[in-house]
This record gives sequence, C-alpha cells and structure tokens, in this order.
Amino acid sequence: MKVKEIFDLSIKKGIENDFRTKKEINEFLKRKKDNFEELPKDERQYFDKKELVNPYADSAIHHDNKKEIKKVLAGIDVTIGGLLLAKELGIDLIINHHPIGKALSKLDDVMSLQVDAYEKFGVPVTIAEKLTHKRISEVSRGINPANHYSIVDAAKLLNINLINIHTPADNCVAQLITKAVQSAKPRYVKDIIKTLMKIPEYQEAKRRTVGPVLFAGTPQSRCGKIVVSEMTGGTEGSKEIYQAMANVGIGTIIGMHQSENHRKSAEKANINVVVAGHISSDSIGMNIVLDELEKRNIEIIPFGGLTRFSRNK
Repeated sequence: MKVKEIFDLSIKKGIENDFRTKKEINEFLKRKKDNFEELPKDERQYFDKKELVNPYADSAIHHDNKKEIKKVLAGIDVTIGGLLLAKELGIDLIINHHPIGKALSKLDDVMSLQVDAYEKFGVPVTIAEKLTHKRISEVSRGINPANHYSIVDAAKLLNINLINIHTPADNCVAQLITKAVQSAKPRYVKDIIKTLMKIPEYQEAKRRTVGPVLFAGTPQSRCGKIVVSEMTGGTEGSKEIYQAMANVGIGTIIGMHQSENHRKSAEKANINVVVAGHISSDSIGMNIVLDELEKRNIEIIPFGGLTRFSRNK
C-alpha cells in the first residue's frame, strides 16, 4: 500500500464509526465547499482543498515520499527522537495519533461533531451549538501559539513518511465502548467499570496504574441514561453542557479524560462521570484502524504509548 491509500482507509474507517450519518457528513463537507466558494479570490490560495473531501481536519498526511509501505511505526505521540528511532529501524511510515502540523492548527474544526452527538443524545441543538461554539473559540485561541510544524519539518528532513489519525480513531473507540455498554446494560456505575475492564487495552492500563476510574458519583450510584460523550470530537467540550445533559435525563457519561473544572460542573449537575483513560482509549481507536492494515500484511510496530492488541485473531 502507499501512504495515501493507508490514510484514505483510515478516513473511511472513521466515517463508518462516526456518530453522524453519511448524509450528515456530506452536508458538513458541502458547507465547507460553500464557505470556500464564498471566499475572496485572494483568500482561496490559503484554503486546503483536501478539507473538501476529508471531514476530519485534525488528521492529515504530513510527508509522503510515494514509496511502498510494508513496515509501520504506530504511536500516540511522536517526538523527534521517535523519528530517529524510525530511521534506525527502517520504518516506511509513522502513524501518529495526536494532531501535529496543520492537523493541530485545525483541531477546533472537528469539534462541530460534538454538536451533532449532543443532539442525538437529546440535548436541544441550539443549546449544544451555542455552548460548543464558545468552547471551539477557546480551543482555537489555546492552540494558536503552538509550534505546530517542528515534528513535520524533521520528518521531511529525514524523508520519513508521516501521517496522523485523530478523530477517525476516536470515532472507532467511541462506537466500540457504546456498543459494549449497550450490550452489558449496566445498572450501577460500578458495572460500567466492570464492562470496560473486559477490554484488553484497559486491562493493560490498569497494570500500568492508569485504568478506568470514577470521577463523579459513587460505585453504587445508579447509571440512569448512559452516553459515551467525551471520546471523540477533537478535545473536551464545554463545561457548561452538563446541566443541559441532565435536563434531558442523562445520568452518566463515559469519557477518555476530564479536567477538574469539567468534573466539578458535571458533579454539580448530578451526573456520574466514568473516565476510561486517555492513552488506553486512544490505543483502542488506533488498534481498530491498524487491524485493517494488518489484514493487508503490513507489519505494525507500536511505540509512543500505544498498547497494541489485535482484534483480527
């Protein structure tokens, strides 16, 4: 396979596991096209037309030397040291999870996905949109001063193929957890933890002392309506959304991670919070994508925090 084929496959996997329907994703892309066409001619040269076909701007191809890919180094966070390791190991492609380069600068772009998810959970779309857009502005300002291209520049100098897969992988883990919880039908919060602990990535995380934990509520708290609301959509959403969620009957949320301010807001709204784990959840999503490459006889070498468990066996 070539780099673009691998990247396109990951985007396809992300779309298959998106909370939105394909129709809704196409409408999102159409709005992008409309926005592009409304730009003044002198501004169009700065618009990345790849965004017209890729609904996940936080995922991108950063360097592609057009060579055949047989061996992949896959991780959660690549560093310049990781690039040198890849060179030493004769790696054909690095697949990183977290956004780098232009994908990092566009992290806020994918957060509109959260609005669609909240609407499906029953939150009035006007409320979800207003609160999420406020948070999108905060995230945009927060990532603005980052040194987005340091890793990308190094990969180009070393001529190492580099891509990152963020929201597509996060969509995969969000759907896996949603299906696992729906199948288990937990009544108490402690039962959610038990369900999560059947998943090998979370078992390994617990061995590393960072397994699933309860952030708000008690093990004996009844779950009420459960939603997997903080697994995908770029990054943490609005801390003001929890009361709106409680108002429509949501009793428990499951997420990758949560800030202290968000936890306090959820607790104030009487919502239970189960944090499954950040890097372990990222590993699940990446593993689901990597399984597709494994089926195509591509060697996968995990690094950078990724715990590799194949679901092909």
